[in-house]
Amino acid sequence: MQSETDFRDIPPEQALFVLDMKGYSQIRECRMSPVRGDLDDILAHVFAQSGLAEEWGDGTAYKDTGDGAIFVLPTARMWRLVDPLLGNLDQALARYDREKMERTPTIRLRASIHVGPLTPEDHRGNAINDACRFVNSDLAYAGMSAAVEHDAYVAAVLSQIAFSYTVDAGRCERLSEKQFLPATARVDNKPTFTESAYVHVPGVGPTSIAGCITPHAAGQRSAFRGEERERGSVRVVQRPEEVNGIVRGVKARGVTAHANVEIDQATPIVNPGAELTGLEIDGTLG
Repeated sequence: MQSETDFRDIPPEQALFVLDMKGYSQIRECRMSPVRGDLDDILAHVFAQSGLAEEWGDGTAYKDTGDGAIFVLPTARMWRLVDPLLGNLDQALARYDREKMERTPTIRLRASIHVGPLTPEDHRGNAINDACRFVNSDLAYAGMSAAVEHDAYVAAVLSQIAFSYTVDAGRCERLSEKQFLPATARVDNKPTFTESAYVHVPGVGPTSIAGCITPHAAGQRSAFRGEERERGSVRVVQRPEEVNGIVRGVKARGVTAHANVEIDQATPIVNPGAELTGLEIDGTLG
């Protein structure tokens, strides 16, 4: 006889795919809805192209987050999110950028792929929280910086377990471990979140991605994030708990004379011989 369900029972694993659009909050309000509609059309096409048409059509597994989306899929289908979907999505966004009207914003996406136990009906559990942290991690932003620099449109972070289930298990025909950068994902203001992960940007090598990651000084806990914003604004947030070595911010090039530059920088302790620098502006345009 089957026992009754207990709230302590471990729910089945589900695959998670989280998307976040770069610079969505800087889009003019009148264009937000059309651009978001364009993205949904692109996703519908790419999901079908990648063998996930049924999953796209199942609205119960999709949540609109405004500037992105959260998808919950069967774990058995997760490999398709990595290959071929990431490559197909990058190509579709590249076509969109070539064919769109000049004033229509470019769409670039940070993505995360994770897997873990979620309650079947409401999809609650730590896995969905971690998937959202991966998409907002320093690795995702570094991947996006590399994507912008090399004319790519997708930057994806795979958790260690997602990578093990898909790439490392040989389930991806067009991708291998050589096209992923292994690193540690961290999130600003989440000091306990330090997770092994893998970054992939279609068409961009791991070395180029690594060059966009801000190093964390050894023996020093710090939270740093530099945001790349549109329409001439730059914001730097830097709050190390203690500076023992050298902590540097970012350098902005080609800043316009009317740019909005914000620095949010604070630390309680700067030890003798240590150095803390914020934003350097190189080449202001008149």
